[in-house]
Amino acid sequence: MINISEVAEKTGLTAKTIRFYEAKSVISPAPRGANGYRYYNQNHISELLLIKRSRIIGFSLDECRDLLALSMDSSRQSRDVKEKAEEKLKEIDFKINELLQMKKTLEALTKQCPGDKNSTCPILEGLAQQE
Repeated sequence: MINISEVAEKTGLTAKTIRFYEAKSVISPAPRGANGYRYYNQNHISELLLIKRSRIIGFSLDECRDLLALSMDSSRQSRDVKEKAEEKLKEIDFKINELLQMKKTLEALTKQCPGDKNSTCPILEGLAQQE
């Protein structure tokens, strides 16, 4: 059993984040010692690393909870995990396309603006137009 500061060091997460994940029932609860402190084990570290890495690649907290549940389910099928990953890829592709469209629009508006001392601003005018 190890304390929260050691878990934080091993996972690269803050103690506050670890407590948050526990409070939101994302990880399994840590038992408390007689002193009231939480004590963690290797399973908690594994859970936290899965969550951390899943968050880095864009999974929401609820999705992380689902992935963690699948990781603990010995009867899981890899296709269930792959399906979740493919859904996330589609979501990321959609967001990338949205960002590219936003960039294209902002580039076009920026090119129209002379950026001088004149009060007329094609950027503001373009943003105020109805599509």
